[in-house]
Order: sequence, then C-alpha cells, then structure tokens
Amino acid sequence: MRTDAVRGHLDGLLLSVLEDGPLHGYAIITAVQERSEGALELRKGTVYPALNRLERIGLLRSTWQTAGERRRRCYELTDAGRRGLATERTAWREFTTAIGAVLNPAPEPGNAT
Repeated sequence: MRTDAVRGHLDGLLLSVLEDGPLHGYAIITAVQERSEGALELRKGTVYPALNRLERIGLLRSTWQTAGERRRRCYELTDAGRRGLATERTAWREFTTAIGAVLNPAPEPGNAT
C-alpha cells in the first residue's frame, strides 16, 4: 500500500493501537503492521515524531521502562487521547462513507444494471 495513503490517518492509527494499553514505539509499529495484515508498514522516522507530537498536545503520555539492559519509552492514551480516538473514528466513518458513495454509487431506482 502506498505510504501516502496513511497520510491524514496516522494519528488515528497510533491512538487506536494504544487503546488496549501502553506500548513502546517498536511495538506500536508492529501492532499497526499486524492489524493491517502487513498492508501498512510505518517507518520509525514517521512514527516517533508523531508520538512526540501527540504527547505534546496531550493525547498521549509516556514513561520510561527498563527491559533487561534496554530503556524504552512507553506511550499510553490520556483521557483526551480516548476522546481524540473517538473523533478520529467518527471522521473515518464519514470519510469512507463519502468515498464509498462516489466509488460505488447506488443504482438509481428504475436503472437496474
């Protein structure tokens, strides 16, 4: 799938995979890839700046955790992030409905195809 197909929807994707609980950056990337059955491959250079931005605007919070010798930053939704995810989902449904109406128009009554 084209990388630019994700443009405009990245925030919703990131918020969605964090809905069930905190994850570190690589686990977030992996979750998106797994949920999309490999269709979406996000780059670290795209994801980490987005996570930082979402944290800066209060939709995420992060903590440092240690796993063995490695320190990882884990991200989780805030209450504002949960509301933001609900807004993203509503916007996505509206978007897909509008695009679907154009790409797959319902046949007009009396014009059976």
